[in-house]
Amino acid sequence: MKRFTYLIVASLLMASTTPLAGQHDPERNAVRHIALGAFEKAAAELAKGDQTTSERKFVQMLSALKQGKTEAAVDLSQAALKAGLPFGRLKAGPRDLLSALYETNQYKQWSLDQTRLQLVHGPMLGSVTSTTASFWVRTADSSEVVVRVTQAGAAESAAVTGTTSTTAASDYTAVLQVNQLQPDCVYKYEVLVDGIKAKAENTRFQTYPKVGEACKFHVGFGGGAGFVPEWEYMWDTIRMTRPLAFLMLGDNVYIDDPKHDLTRRYCYYRRQSRPEWKRLVSGTSMYAIYDDHDFGLNDCIPGPETEKPAWKRQVWESFQQNWVNPAYGGGETQPGCWHDFTIGDVHFIMLDGRFYRSRSGTASMLGSAQKEWLLETLKNSTATFKVLASPVPWTVGVKPGSNDTWDGFAEEREEIFSFVEANKINGLLLIAADRHRTDLRITPRPKGYDLYEFESSRLTNRHTHKVVQTDGLVWGYNKTCSFARMRFDTTAEDPFIQLEAVTIDGDVVHEFTLPLSTLTHR
Repeated sequence: MKRFTYLIVASLLMASTTPLAGQHDPERNAVRHIALGAFEKAAAELAKGDQTTSERKFVQMLSALKQGKTEAAVDLSQAALKAGLPFGRLKAGPRDLLSALYETNQYKQWSLDQTRLQLVHGPMLGSVTSTTASFWVRTADSSEVVVRVTQAGAAESAAVTGTTSTTAASDYTAVLQVNQLQPDCVYKYEVLVDGIKAKAENTRFQTYPKVGEACKFHVGFGGGAGFVPEWEYMWDTIRMTRPLAFLMLGDNVYIDDPKHDLTRRYCYYRRQSRPEWKRLVSGTSMYAIYDDHDFGLNDCIPGPETEKPAWKRQVWESFQQNWVNPAYGGGETQPGCWHDFTIGDVHFIMLDGRFYRSRSGTASMLGSAQKEWLLETLKNSTATFKVLASPVPWTVGVKPGSNDTWDGFAEEREEIFSFVEANKINGLLLIAADRHRTDLRITPRPKGYDLYEFESSRLTNRHTHKVVQTDGLVWGYNKTCSFARMRFDTTAEDPFIQLEAVTIDGDVVHEFTLPLSTLTHR
């Protein structure tokens, strides 16, 4: 049924004479106008498309509250709930804007009917290692949160726990870490909020093999996750493939409004409220970097300064509140989203392509601190495979006429590639997002092994980019939403990665086997 629905929607879109960009949806655009007080423009956006959806009613409610029309807001929130809006969306807020609604008798009655609501969002699993795991939550109120983790089949008395508290200052979010786990084992867990077990699905996960240990596993990645409700089942499709981890490589929620907290919160909350998303992230270790539509505006170049523009730190702080990465750049003194992690003998290196992007002087996508970290990390890595993740493509010519990809930072790109060759770094695979399709491409390197790039960025977007024919194109896919899967086997005589393009319906449409011997300096 889902496949049939998808084909009907796709046919209608192709038949339309008006280009549709799912990531630039009317509700998100209306919230941007509401944040500015441009209510007529917001109403014009909301006049587009289906007027009966819960999301449409919710945004109309935000507009009414911003204008001080509390009575109208009550009616609209009630209509949104009747249309299927989870009550947690009202509880999540943004709470400063919804404060007038919270004081109404109608909302107080709804709250009495929702006494079991402890978790608004989450749990989200992340930063898993062979012995630890972290859990992100957003609670309904300031609360004490406990996570109890038990190895599958073990007695409850053997559980290990982590404890923390949530407050308004952190937007009621917190990350708990649980230690003393065993490598390569399956665990189950439960979340207790103020002593009450919270409702959560798919609360099982697997710890990683020991660092440096040969192993078999698979992970997924992608970008381009515009909010298109009929395609949110992508998250269930990914979950059912049981990846050990999933990497979100940018354009994860499409905010496009770095100056307004209202828009940021709205975009994060609606995705985090989706049941399909909740089921995926509760049992799959998640990692995330941002790109232009999450960090700033389209193709933004914010410059090399840490505190200029002023919104950079605010965006970064919001990003931290909504993910569960093992690190965020260099922390408070050197903000960013770059980080790395290891699964067995595979090293994943995640780059920040926006915070310090600059064209003043020598063009740099990374900035000096991140680049120094990157080169040192590559040089010191002893992993069999190193997976280098960028929010934008590495390969020449994949976005013709644009300098937003690494084409606009060709000197820095060459510096990185030459460093790999000079230091005889083997096993490097490039991955990226940004282009709304899934591609595999090869960049010839006369002084080293050819570099393979696996790119995928159409998780849930309507908008599609054509497959650009470059000399190094192996294959490309853009017919439906898709994600990328990497199957690693480092136990083989010649360790390899199986690269697969997987559709929203779970079909493998392209695959390619990449052995370590192909990624080795001679």
